[in-house]
Amino acid sequence: MHGYINTALFGIYPYIALVVLILGTVLRYDREPYSWRSGSSQLLRRKQLVWGSVLFHVGVLIIFFGHLVGLLTPIALFDAIGISHGAKQTLAIIAGGVAGVVAIAGATLLAHRRLFDARVRAVSTFSDTLVIILLWLQLALGLMTIPFSMQHLDGSEMLKFMSWAQGIFTFNSAAASHVADAAIVFKLHLFLGLSILLIFPFTRLVHMLSVPVRYIWRPGYQVVRQRHHRAAPRIPAE
Repeated sequence: MHGYINTALFGIYPYIALVVLILGTVLRYDREPYSWRSGSSQLLRRKQLVWGSVLFHVGVLIIFFGHLVGLLTPIALFDAIGISHGAKQTLAIIAGGVAGVVAIAGATLLAHRRLFDARVRAVSTFSDTLVIILLWLQLALGLMTIPFSMQHLDGSEMLKFMSWAQGIFTFNSAAASHVADAAIVFKLHLFLGLSILLIFPFTRLVHMLSVPVRYIWRPGYQVVRQRHHRAAPRIPAE
């Protein structure tokens, strides 16, 4: 029974989450483009919002790209360039731990503001509140994995999750087996992460896909063309 549950959660559920993520995001952008926003409440309790937002986004961006590179870079590539699994595990613990603390500090400020400020709560939707709570829990679970990771400084634990992630993206039917004996905190972290991907298209999280990257290389000036108006025809005097 344990094997079936493990396969369902970490062999089948990832594909459900990814399909809903992709199709749901495309359909929302196509059918409800005006809902594609973060729903700002920046005029309310602005100082706490700024601090919380900056800390949260800086920490989460480091964590996101760290996971992206750490999990999806082919294992053979790390071996080829001489980076040991132990060194990668240590780097992940240190960098991920610092980024995680920064992110959860920001998430705590944002959650407190949304839950305990009556004005912010009044303009918040159920989805807004759910998202910040789930993100806080995910960050907390990530930090809770650090003590377990420190028991495997040889990198063996990280190797399991790299094999799982890369197995999912290469459609390896045995991908779930790589995390079958992982600690429960890791499994909860993976499951909640997949669930956040599942609900992503239906929340304010979609605004992260609208980062205005093109503004980086746009010209610093604006071209304004002068409109030429036709002179009104003169009416001859009678």
